Amino acid sequence: MSRPNLNDLAAFVTIGVERSFTRAAAKLGVTPSALSHAMRGLEERLGVRLLMRSTRGVTPTDAGERFLRSIAPLFDEIGAQLSLLSDEREKPAGKVRITADEHAAQSVIWPKLRTILRDYPDIQVEIVIDYGLTDIVAERFDAGVRPGGAIAKDMIAVPIAPDMRLITVAAPAYLAGRDLPRKPQDLLAHRCINLRLPTHGGLYAWEYEQDGKAIKVRVEGQLVFNSINSILDAALDGYGIAYLPDTHVDAYLHDGRLIELLAEWSEPFSGYHLYYPSRRQPPPAFKVVLDALRVHA
Repeated sequence: MSRPNLNDLAAFVTIGVERSFTRAAAKLGVTPSALSHAMRGLEERLGVRLLMRSTRGVTPTDAGERFLRSIAPLFDEIGAQLSLLSDEREKPAGKVRITADEHAAQSVIWPKLRTILRDYPDIQVEIVIDYGLTDIVAERFDAGVRPGGAIAKDMIAVPIAPDMRLITVAAPAYLAGRDLPRKPQDLLAHRCINLRLPTHGGLYAWEYEQDGKAIKVRVEGQLVFNSINSILDAALDGYGIAYLPDTHVDAYLHDGRLIELLAEWSEPFSGYHLYYPSRRQPPPAFKVVLDALRVHA
């Protein structure tokens, strides 16, 4: 078997990520037909079919997917090492990809990054909204942001926000004439506004705890959204009870537009952490983002 060259392997990784010859060719600066020809040559030299082609696009075979997951991090590491050379520049440069949920992106990441990005015009930041526990290595993210208790032990985790609570709220207009819920199970008699998780498609179960007793309640109601901003708007308009991060509704609690319910069941938990693989040396651009996000004493 002849040895494939690195250009063909790098092209295969790009196709595997883009799932399209056209988009991969545009990134690589070649024609789709030339890229397709190169991949057929790579498959012939390896003796294994790596890609399945159809009218709707291209996807890796099972063998191709395993190969992609094996070599993509290696090319990422090469890119990271090349980025380290930017230490020689006056200012760091490069791309930083972060996965986070909507609330973390709006309430923590962007407020902190907007204060420093103007000073680093050569740093490009991509934030992908995702509510699941994304495999940041397989999906080629530089880091993820999740609450501290949800992070794998083999990751470096850096706190970027204080402890938080998910709280139950409703507008006075909704509560007027209704019995207030006294325990989580009482929510089943109310109209609640559900969150459908964009990544996995299921409805988020509301979680409560009191004196070490944990309860999950699957509520029902007239409305389902996949955005907490839409849930907040509907709650403010009196369409039902919502379950939202405390920092997202503090202003509305203060001015009386929302009222907190079941407060004794809403325990604080570890706030947002930025996490990344322990085996990788962070490039300069990532270090700038990390320093901007971390909680400073």
